[in-house]
Amino acid sequence: MAKRKSGLNVHGIILLDKRLGVSSNKALQEVRRLFNANKAGHTGSLDPLATGLLPLCFGEATKVSALMLDDDKRYQVVAQLGVMTDTGDAEGQIIETKPVPELSLSDIHHCLDCFKGEIDQVPPMYSALKLNGRKLYELAREGQVVERKARRITIYDLVLLGFNGPNSDAPNQFKLDVYCSKGTYIRSLVEDIGHQLGCGATVTELRRIEAGQFSIDQAYTLEQLTAMSELEIHLALIDVDKPLEYLPLVMLSNQQATAINYGQSIDFDMSIIQELITTQATVRMYHDDVFLGLGEMGLDGRIAPKKLFNMTTSII
Repeated sequence: MAKRKSGLNVHGIILLDKRLGVSSNKALQEVRRLFNANKAGHTGSLDPLATGLLPLCFGEATKVSALMLDDDKRYQVVAQLGVMTDTGDAEGQIIETKPVPELSLSDIHHCLDCFKGEIDQVPPMYSALKLNGRKLYELAREGQVVERKARRITIYDLVLLGFNGPNSDAPNQFKLDVYCSKGTYIRSLVEDIGHQLGCGATVTELRRIEAGQFSIDQAYTLEQLTAMSELEIHLALIDVDKPLEYLPLVMLSNQQATAINYGQSIDFDMSIIQELITTQATVRMYHDDVFLGLGEMGLDGRIAPKKLFNMTTSII
């Protein structure tokens, strides 16, 4: 059997504008093939129904993907009142319909105010959360419904962008801008808003427009990436350490960098970053402007290697 050809050591982040109808993993594999990258991952999946910002990590950038999962997100969502499905979105089977009461804009704004701030949210059955080693959506597809514990999330902002009354072309639909913490399920939020309004609701359109410091304005469609030359697509990569800019930065000497790369702790003058280190013990380490990785600053003023990065790149 012929040996499988190895991919390239590509390191960086691409912001993809995921199209409708594909899974996050399929979208990842499509872009991975463009780079011929040997290692890739995404930072939190989007349902096939959802479009928008999907950060894709290649090579050493996969080491920061778990940190990016904690980022706050912003979505724009369109929902249909009076309809409930088993999945909480338009891809599911309709399980109940209810008449929509006469609603004013004041009624809707008052309802939305109830969901701002810290709230408890029960995750949907159609989610990737696991119970006894099995994903909830696998159980849901078998017709099982299990008890899920509510989780504390934060809705930082919830803005009504539009509402269609019963006599409009798309009756009883509303559009929201949602700025929320990690772990928020927009489908569950929409369902809960629908129940509060007395008629239920389900998601018909969903688009992620922000994730942490990144915006949909910075993202590329698959078609745009495909049209790029090999050089252009590699120049589009965002640096591995870009999502870590909120962490204190330390510059290491030759001797310190050598020790860190050997997994050894080093002495460091804490006074250089004293103000920053009072609130954050993890630091970014650099030598000659090259990102080495993350270190853990101890109270004794020593830095221990926490996560090292090998930025060796294959020749394009």
